[in-house]
Amino acid sequence: MDRLLLMHSFVTVARVGSFSGAAKKLGSSGSLVSRHVAELERQIGVRLVNRTARSVSLTEPGQRYAEFAGRILDEIEAEDAGIAQLHDRAEGMLSVICPKWIGSLDLGDAIAAFSAAHPKIQIRFELGGMSDRTYDFLDSGFDVAFHTRDLRDSSVRLKKIASLPFVLCASDGYIEEHGFLAHPNDIAAHDCLVHVNDPVWRIGHGHASTLHKIRNIAFTSNSYIALQKAAVHGRGIALLPQRPAYDDLVDGALKVLLPQRAVPDRPLYAIYGPGRDTPRKVSVFLDFLADWFVRNPIPTLRP
Repeated sequence: MDRLLLMHSFVTVARVGSFSGAAKKLGSSGSLVSRHVAELERQIGVRLVNRTARSVSLTEPGQRYAEFAGRILDEIEAEDAGIAQLHDRAEGMLSVICPKWIGSLDLGDAIAAFSAAHPKIQIRFELGGMSDRTYDFLDSGFDVAFHTRDLRDSSVRLKKIASLPFVLCASDGYIEEHGFLAHPNDIAAHDCLVHVNDPVWRIGHGHASTLHKIRNIAFTSNSYIALQKAAVHGRGIALLPQRPAYDDLVDGALKVLLPQRAVPDRPLYAIYGPGRDTPRKVSVFLDFLADWFVRNPIPTLRP
Protein backbone atom coordinates (compact mmCIF):
# COMPACT_ATOMS: atom_id res chain seq x y z
CA MET A 1 0.00 0.00 0.00
CA ASP A 2 0.99 3.62 -0.43
CA ARG A 3 3.17 4.65 2.53
CA LEU A 4 1.70 8.16 2.77
CA LEU A 5 -1.83 6.72 2.98
CA LEU A 6 -0.77 4.40 5.80
CA MET A 7 1.00 7.25 7.61
CA HIS A 8 -2.07 9.45 7.29
CA SER A 9 -4.31 6.79 8.87
CA PHE A 10 -1.81 6.12 11.66
CA VAL A 11 -1.30 9.81 12.52
CA THR A 12 -5.07 10.33 12.62
CA VAL A 13 -5.43 7.38 15.01
CA ALA A 14 -2.64 8.79 17.18
CA ARG A 15 -4.24 12.23 17.31
CA VAL A 16 -7.84 11.04 17.84
CA GLY A 17 -7.06 8.09 20.11
CA SER A 18 -9.27 5.44 18.48
CA PHE A 19 -9.80 3.60 15.25
CA SER A 20 -13.49 4.48 15.10
CA GLY A 21 -12.82 8.18 15.73
CA ALA A 22 -10.07 8.20 13.10
CA ALA A 23 -12.35 6.43 10.63
CA LYS A 24 -15.08 9.03 11.18
CA LYS A 25 -12.63 11.87 10.59
CA LEU A 26 -11.21 10.20 7.47
CA GLY A 27 -14.61 9.21 6.10
CA SER A 28 -13.58 5.56 6.16
CA SER A 29 -14.31 2.44 8.21
CA GLY A 30 -12.68 1.39 11.47
CA SER A 31 -11.63 -1.96 10.02
CA LEU A 32 -9.88 -0.29 7.05
CA VAL A 33 -8.03 2.15 9.31
CA SER A 34 -6.99 -0.78 11.52
CA ARG A 35 -5.65 -2.63 8.47
CA HIS A 36 -3.70 0.48 7.42
CA VAL A 37 -2.00 0.69 10.82
CA ALA A 38 -1.27 -3.05 10.81
CA GLU A 39 0.29 -2.78 7.33
CA LEU A 40 2.43 0.17 8.47
CA GLU A 41 3.62 -1.86 11.45
CA ARG A 42 4.49 -4.74 9.10
CA GLN A 43 6.47 -2.47 6.77
CA ILE A 44 8.40 -0.81 9.61
CA GLY A 45 8.84 -4.03 11.59
CA VAL A 46 7.71 -2.78 15.01
CA ARG A 47 4.44 -2.50 16.93
CA LEU A 48 3.19 1.10 16.94
CA VAL A 49 -0.06 0.83 18.93
CA ASN A 50 -1.42 -1.10 21.87
CA ARG A 51 -4.91 -2.29 21.06
CA THR A 52 -7.53 -2.97 23.75
CA ALA A 53 -11.27 -3.42 23.56
CA ARG A 54 -11.90 0.16 24.65
CA SER A 55 -8.88 2.25 23.64
CA VAL A 56 -5.76 2.57 21.55
CA SER A 57 -2.45 3.78 22.97
CA LEU A 58 0.90 4.30 21.32
CA THR A 59 3.98 2.25 22.07
CA GLU A 60 7.26 4.13 22.58
CA PRO A 61 8.26 3.57 18.92
CA GLY A 62 4.70 4.55 17.99
CA GLN A 63 5.00 7.88 19.79
CA ARG A 64 8.25 8.64 18.01
CA TYR A 65 6.89 7.61 14.63
CA ALA A 66 3.66 9.56 15.14
CA GLU A 67 5.68 12.74 15.71
CA PHE A 68 7.84 12.04 12.65
CA ALA A 69 4.94 11.11 10.37
CA GLY A 70 2.83 14.04 11.58
CA ARG A 71 5.66 16.46 10.82
CA ILE A 72 6.14 14.99 7.32
CA LEU A 73 2.43 15.13 6.51
CA ASP A 74 2.14 18.72 7.81
CA GLU A 75 5.10 19.77 5.67
CA ILE A 76 3.59 18.12 2.60
CA GLU A 77 0.27 19.88 3.21
CA ALA A 78 2.00 23.23 3.72
CA GLU A 79 4.10 22.80 0.56
CA ASP A 80 1.02 21.80 -1.47
CA ALA A 81 -0.75 24.93 -0.27
CA GLY A 82 2.27 27.12 -1.04
CA ILE A 83 2.62 25.75 -4.56
CA ALA A 84 -1.11 26.19 -5.18
CA GLN A 85 -0.90 29.81 -4.05
CA LEU A 86 2.16 30.42 -6.23
CA HIS A 87 0.26 28.97 -9.20
CA ASP A 88 -2.56 31.43 -8.54
CA ARG A 89 -0.34 34.49 -8.02
CA ALA A 90 1.41 36.60 -10.62
CA GLU A 91 4.91 36.12 -9.23
CA GLY A 92 7.95 33.87 -9.50
CA MET A 93 10.19 32.96 -12.44
CA LEU A 94 8.79 33.19 -15.98
CA SER A 95 10.97 31.71 -18.74
CA VAL A 96 10.37 32.88 -22.33
CA ILE A 97 12.06 31.99 -25.61
CA CYS A 98 11.60 33.31 -29.15
CA PRO A 99 13.43 33.67 -32.48
CA LYS A 100 16.16 36.32 -32.43
CA TRP A 101 14.50 38.63 -34.92
CA ILE A 102 11.27 38.91 -32.92
CA GLY A 103 12.96 39.39 -29.57
CA SER A 104 15.21 42.17 -30.82
CA LEU A 105 12.23 44.12 -32.21
CA ASP A 106 8.62 44.57 -31.02
CA LEU A 107 8.51 41.67 -28.60
CA GLY A 108 11.60 42.84 -26.74
CA ASP A 109 9.95 46.20 -26.03
CA ALA A 110 6.71 44.54 -24.92
CA ILE A 111 8.44 42.13 -22.53
CA ALA A 112 10.57 44.93 -21.06
CA ALA A 113 7.37 46.89 -20.37
CA PHE A 114 5.80 43.81 -18.75
CA SER A 115 8.81 43.33 -16.48
CA ALA A 116 8.59 46.93 -15.30
CA ALA A 117 4.85 46.59 -14.65
CA HIS A 118 5.18 43.26 -12.76
CA PRO A 119 8.34 43.41 -10.61
CA LYS A 120 7.34 40.28 -8.63
CA ILE A 121 7.81 38.19 -11.79
CA GLN A 122 11.45 37.46 -12.64
CA ILE A 123 11.90 37.21 -16.41
CA ARG A 124 14.27 34.83 -18.18
CA PHE A 125 14.16 35.88 -21.83
CA GLU A 126 16.26 33.97 -24.38
CA LEU A 127 16.57 34.67 -28.09
CA GLY A 128 17.31 31.94 -30.58
CA GLY A 129 18.12 28.28 -30.07
CA MET A 130 14.57 27.13 -30.82
CA SER A 131 13.85 23.61 -32.03
CA ASP A 132 11.68 22.74 -35.01
CA ARG A 133 9.62 20.57 -32.66
CA THR A 134 6.91 22.80 -31.23
CA TYR A 135 6.85 21.37 -27.70
CA ASP A 136 10.63 21.24 -27.07
CA PHE A 137 10.55 24.58 -25.25
CA LEU A 138 8.70 22.84 -22.39
CA ASP A 139 11.40 20.17 -22.09
CA SER A 140 13.99 22.97 -21.96
CA GLY A 141 12.29 24.61 -18.98
CA PHE A 142 10.50 27.48 -20.74
CA ASP A 143 6.96 28.54 -19.89
CA VAL A 144 6.21 30.40 -23.15
CA ALA A 145 7.62 30.36 -26.69
CA PHE A 146 6.81 32.68 -29.59
CA HIS A 147 6.40 31.86 -33.28
CA THR A 148 5.25 33.66 -36.42
CA ARG A 149 3.96 30.59 -38.24
CA ASP A 150 0.68 28.73 -37.96
CA LEU A 151 0.95 25.82 -35.56
CA ARG A 152 -1.09 22.65 -35.29
CA ASP A 153 0.06 20.74 -32.22
CA SER A 154 -2.28 19.43 -29.54
CA SER A 155 0.61 19.06 -27.07
CA VAL A 156 0.65 22.84 -26.49
CA ARG A 157 -1.81 25.73 -26.25
CA LEU A 158 -1.70 28.75 -28.53
CA LYS A 159 -2.72 32.42 -28.26
CA LYS A 160 -2.44 35.00 -31.03
CA ILE A 161 -0.76 38.08 -29.60
CA ALA A 162 -0.59 40.41 -32.62
CA SER A 163 -0.18 40.78 -36.37
CA LEU A 164 3.19 42.06 -37.57
CA PRO A 165 3.07 44.02 -40.86
CA PHE A 166 5.90 43.56 -43.36
CA VAL A 167 6.86 45.69 -46.34
CA LEU A 168 8.77 45.13 -49.57
CA CYS A 169 11.15 48.04 -50.09
CA ALA A 170 14.40 49.40 -51.51
CA SER A 171 16.36 52.65 -51.49
CA ASP A 172 16.00 55.44 -54.06
CA GLY A 173 19.55 54.79 -55.20
CA TYR A 174 18.84 51.15 -55.93
CA ILE A 175 15.55 51.96 -57.68
CA GLU A 176 17.20 54.61 -59.88
CA GLU A 177 19.84 52.13 -60.97
CA HIS A 178 17.67 49.00 -61.33
CA GLY A 179 14.13 50.36 -61.77
CA PHE A 180 10.83 49.88 -59.92
CA LEU A 181 9.17 46.50 -59.75
CA ALA A 182 6.22 46.38 -62.14
CA HIS A 183 5.16 42.84 -61.18
CA PRO A 184 6.07 40.36 -58.41
CA ASN A 185 7.75 38.12 -61.00
CA ASP A 186 10.28 40.92 -61.56
CA ILE A 187 11.80 40.05 -58.16
CA ALA A 188 13.79 37.29 -59.85
CA ALA A 189 15.78 39.91 -61.80
CA HIS A 190 16.76 41.97 -58.75
CA ASP A 191 19.36 41.75 -56.03
CA CYS A 192 17.61 40.58 -52.87
CA LEU A 193 18.42 40.96 -49.19
CA VAL A 194 17.19 37.79 -47.50
CA HIS A 195 16.71 36.65 -43.92
CA VAL A 196 18.15 33.15 -43.45
CA ASN A 197 14.79 31.91 -42.13
CA ASP A 198 12.72 33.62 -44.84
CA PRO A 199 13.95 32.38 -48.26
CA VAL A 200 10.46 32.37 -49.83
CA TRP A 201 8.53 35.64 -50.11
CA ARG A 202 4.73 35.82 -50.34
CA ILE A 203 3.42 38.85 -52.24
CA GLY A 204 -0.26 39.84 -52.24
CA HIS A 205 -3.27 38.51 -50.32
CA GLY A 206 -5.62 35.57 -50.62
CA HIS A 207 -6.01 33.83 -53.96
CA ALA A 208 -4.09 36.63 -55.65
CA SER A 209 -0.97 36.03 -53.57
CA THR A 210 2.13 34.49 -55.12
CA LEU A 211 5.17 32.75 -53.62
CA HIS A 212 8.67 33.61 -54.79
CA LYS A 213 11.70 31.52 -53.87
CA ILE A 214 14.57 33.98 -53.81
CA ARG A 215 17.56 32.85 -55.84
CA ASN A 216 19.39 36.11 -56.62
CA ILE A 217 20.61 36.71 -53.04
CA ALA A 218 22.98 39.66 -52.70
CA PHE A 219 23.02 39.82 -48.92
CA THR A 220 21.81 37.37 -46.27
CA SER A 221 21.58 37.69 -42.51
CA ASN A 222 19.75 36.37 -39.45
CA SER A 223 19.05 40.00 -38.46
CA TYR A 224 16.36 42.13 -40.07
CA ILE A 225 18.15 45.21 -38.73
CA ALA A 226 21.24 44.25 -40.75
CA LEU A 227 19.09 43.70 -43.84
CA GLN A 228 17.45 47.08 -43.32
CA LYS A 229 20.85 48.81 -43.18
CA ALA A 230 21.92 47.03 -46.37
CA ALA A 231 18.70 48.16 -48.07
CA VAL A 232 19.28 51.79 -47.03
CA HIS A 233 22.77 51.54 -48.53
CA GLY A 234 21.28 50.49 -51.86
CA ARG A 235 22.39 46.87 -51.90
CA GLY A 236 19.03 45.47 -53.05
CA ILE A 237 15.36 44.97 -52.25
CA ALA A 238 14.28 43.62 -48.88
CA LEU A 239 11.19 42.21 -47.18
CA LEU A 240 11.27 43.86 -43.76
CA PRO A 241 9.15 44.15 -40.61
CA GLN A 242 7.42 47.52 -40.89
CA ARG A 243 7.88 48.79 -37.31
CA PRO A 244 11.72 49.05 -37.32
CA ALA A 245 11.72 50.19 -40.96
CA TYR A 246 9.01 52.83 -40.41
CA ASP A 247 11.28 55.88 -39.92
CA ASP A 248 13.33 55.03 -43.02
CA LEU A 249 10.11 54.62 -45.01
CA VAL A 250 8.70 57.94 -43.78
CA ASP A 251 11.83 60.01 -44.40
CA GLY A 252 12.39 58.45 -47.84
CA ALA A 253 15.51 56.41 -47.14
CA LEU A 254 13.44 53.41 -48.25
CA LYS A 255 10.56 53.25 -50.74
CA VAL A 256 7.68 50.77 -50.76
CA LEU A 257 7.66 48.45 -53.77
CA LEU A 258 4.50 46.98 -55.32
CA PRO A 259 2.21 49.02 -53.04
CA GLN A 260 -0.80 47.70 -54.93
CA ARG A 261 0.11 44.16 -53.83
CA ALA A 262 0.63 44.52 -50.07
CA VAL A 263 2.75 41.94 -48.30
CA PRO A 264 0.74 39.78 -45.84
CA ASP A 265 1.15 40.39 -42.12
CA ARG A 266 2.85 37.75 -40.01
CA PRO A 267 0.91 36.40 -37.01
CA LEU A 268 2.69 36.50 -33.66
CA TYR A 269 1.69 33.47 -31.60
CA ALA A 270 2.51 32.59 -28.00
CA ILE A 271 2.55 28.88 -27.21
CA TYR A 272 2.50 27.49 -23.68
CA GLY A 273 1.85 24.27 -21.78
CA PRO A 274 -1.24 22.09 -22.25
CA GLY A 275 -4.11 21.84 -19.81
CA ARG A 276 -6.95 24.13 -18.79
CA ASP A 277 -5.29 25.33 -15.56
CA THR A 278 -2.82 27.95 -16.86
CA PRO A 279 -0.52 29.45 -14.19
CA ARG A 280 -1.55 32.97 -13.25
CA LYS A 281 1.84 34.45 -14.18
CA VAL A 282 1.50 33.03 -17.72
CA SER A 283 -2.05 34.27 -18.28
CA VAL A 284 -1.16 37.75 -16.93
CA PHE A 285 1.91 37.84 -19.21
CA LEU A 286 -0.03 36.89 -22.35
CA ASP A 287 -2.86 39.33 -21.64
CA PHE A 288 -0.35 42.14 -21.05
CA LEU A 289 1.47 41.48 -24.33
CA ALA A 290 -1.72 41.33 -26.38
CA ASP A 291 -2.81 44.63 -24.82
CA TRP A 292 0.65 46.17 -25.39
CA PHE A 293 0.42 45.61 -29.14
CA VAL A 294 -3.07 47.15 -29.14
CA ARG A 295 -1.80 50.19 -27.22
CA ASN A 296 1.31 50.51 -29.39
CA PRO A 297 0.05 50.09 -32.95
CA ILE A 298 2.40 50.38 -35.88
CA PRO A 299 1.55 53.63 -37.75
CA THR A 300 -0.04 53.19 -41.15
CA LEU A 301 2.17 54.04 -44.09
CA ARG A 302 0.71 56.70 -46.37
CA PRO A 303 1.16 56.30 -50.14
